[in-house]
Parts: sequence; C-alpha cells; structure tokens
Amino acid sequence: MEVKEGYKQTEVGIIPEDWTISPLEDFTSFISYGFTNPMPTSDSGICMVTARDINHGKIQYDTARCTTKKAYQSLLTGKSRPKKDDLLLTKDGTLGRLALTDERTVCINQSVAILRPNSKTAPQFFKTLLESPYYQNQMKEDAGGSTIKHIYITIVNKMLLAFPPTKAEQEAIAEALSDADALIESLEQLIAKKRQIKQGAMQELLTGKKRLPGFEVKPGYKQTEVGLIPEDWEVKPFQQICILKNERVNPKLTVGGHNCIELEHISQGTGKILGSTTTTKNSSIKNVFCKNDVLFGKLRAYLRKHVITEINGVCSTEVWVLKSKASTTPKYLYQTVKTERFIDCCSSSYGTHMPRSDWNIVKELKIPLPTTKAEQDAIAMILTDMDSELDSLRSKLSKARQVKQGMMHNLLTGKIRLV
Repeated sequence: MEVKEGYKQTEVGIIPEDWTISPLEDFTSFISYGFTNPMPTSDSGICMVTARDINHGKIQYDTARCTTKKAYQSLLTGKSRPKKDDLLLTKDGTLGRLALTDERTVCINQSVAILRPNSKTAPQFFKTLLESPYYQNQMKEDAGGSTIKHIYITIVNKMLLAFPPTKAEQEAIAEALSDADALIESLEQLIAKKRQIKQGAMQELLTGKKRLPGFEVKPGYKQTEVGLIPEDWEVKPFQQICILKNERVNPKLTVGGHNCIELEHISQGTGKILGSTTTTKNSSIKNVFCKNDVLFGKLRAYLRKHVITEINGVCSTEVWVLKSKASTTPKYLYQTVKTERFIDCCSSSYGTHMPRSDWNIVKELKIPLPTTKAEQDAIAMILTDMDSELDSLRSKLSKARQVKQGMMHNLLTGKIRLV
C-alpha cells in the first residue's frame, strides 16, 4: 500500500510521521490491579468498583457495593486506590470496558486494573484510544484463560500505541469524539424517555383508562377480572379476538421457493423485518401467513420478536401466526401482543432446552376490548405513530454511531488532523 507524504507505515498501521509508537507503559506512571482480600461491606461509605460496575464508559456508582472509610484506610494499599483521572480497565470476565475516575474516592478489586496516565498523556484521549475497535480486539485476542477470560496487565502494558506528539492534539481529538458521544447519549436518553411514554400510553389506552376524543360513548367504568374498564368495553379471552393459524407448507413437496421469515429476521422489540430467505427442497416445514397477520416469536428468549405482516409468505414454526377475528382489527391485535401483560403471560412456558410459550395458557388471557373497530383503530394509530417516532430516533442513533466510528478511524490514526 502506498504511503502518502507525511505519513509512515508502522506496526499499528499508517500514521503521521510525527506521531509516536511506544508500548502502553510509556504513557503511564503506574499500572496495577485491585485488592484480592475480602473487604467488609457497609450501607454507605467508599464505593468498591468491580468489573460489573463499569459500563457505557462510566463507573456505575449505583451498582457498586460500599466499604467503610476505616477499612479503606487500613486494609488497602495504593494499588487498590485510584486517583482522579486514572483509567480503569475491566480485566476479568467482561473484558476491555473503560472508565475515568473523578474526584470521588473509590477502591477497586482484582477484576479492575488501574492505568494511570503520565504527564504526556491526556486521560480522555487515552480512554478513547483504548476504546477503539483496534485496541479492543487486540486486548481480547491477547486475553488468557479457558472458562473465564482475563486480560493480563503484563501483556497490556507492552501493547503498542500510536500517540499524537502533543497533549493539545490529544485533547482536541478527545473533545471531538466527546461531542459525538454527547449526541449519542442524548439520543439514547430521548429514546428511553419516549419508550417510557409509549409504555404509559399503552397502559392507559389499551385498558380504557384514557379515552380518545369522540369515543366517550358511556360515562363511568365497571369492575372486571382485568380491573376497571369503560362501561362500553368488554373483556374477552385472547382466543376470542384472534385465531392461532396452523396452516403448514412442506417445501419438499412444493414447486418453487417461498419467501420465508425466520426468527432472526424479526427485529427484537421494534416490529421490523430485517430480511428473509427463500425456501429450498432442503427446508423444514413452515407456517403460512397472510398480509395483516401478526407474527409472534413463541420461544421464551424471543418474546419481543413481533411484527404485523405486509405481505404473504411463510415463517418458522417457532413463530405463532395470529389472525384477528371479526371483533378485532389487526393493528389492535398487534398492539395487544406488545403489552407487558401479554409478554408476561407468554413467559409461562414449557420445555427445558428451548422453552416455548404455552398456547393453552395464553389463549385464556383476558383482554380488554373496545366494542367498536373505529376506537380500536384510533388507539392503534396513536400507538403506531409513537412507534414511528421511536423508529426515526433509532435511525438517527444508528447514524450517529456510524459517524462516530468513522471519526474514530480518521482521528485516532491521524488521517484527519485537528491541530
């Protein structure tokens, strides 16, 4: 590969000529891991940070157990006491997660390593560099252990890093990527908020606690086995609002392939089809579905795989095909199978190897139902619009993550210089 002027080929790839290639230990003043001895716990005090308490680039203080200040001072040495701006690295089990310490006093156990940046190393850049795919992969490839993997700090400290020559450039790169992280975090928080709002709307609209304008047919509520519902609503067992279709097709006995949806083609929790395959003579028996049928993954591990179909086709026999009855619109049925109450009912499963939902239990689940299809469709439309808004935000989040990956590749290799 041709190396353009001002760049050089190195062990870690092509980088600017003025960048440094050195072992990780050259950019640190101290490397160690935390305590191995048991520590007393208390309801409050000094947080004991373990690998499980480092997630999403931060220390999760709310999950960390505490020890007393006395135990912290008397039972621990400096190797278990991080200082401000130390980089913490998870080294046991879940590998390679990173977080910088702040002004709060904490201690760490043996599942976490301290990488203390020296005077020529900008802490945030150091963290961002080690979070990049190249170094994450290298740390995991160098990890040892058979059942539980471990990162060995004696290997990590020899890992070659590519560094800009000045802290000013390091900090500029870190700041640019921090801005990208801030956008991603804001989108994640907004999605979480919108998801909570959607769950609240489902709870209110699908039980009649909140009526849409034009559908307050009768005032008042009545007590039922599912709680209070509007007087003009009714309660029906699930089997009375839909049919579990059992039409099958054997690809070995048919001419030509079928458009087939397997469980892996249904996105978890989003109601989206991510792809399909074409059946062949070697394919197993499939379920048949039609447009506006609801597909629902019946394996307990996939209870949030659900979609309302827009085409005819076939699907895995591990997917229920539900057809709405005359009393229920397809979109209202679809919103019903997305409720936590329905998911909980489907969790009552049978089988040990791959537990499946039990139709004999699910079919008896009581469902509150507006008596008019107009109200059902109006409720479904509101919830569908909220789903569309969430889809749009997820798309923005995906693009923001892709942009950040591109920025990391360009900035952390010096392809784009900021100073």
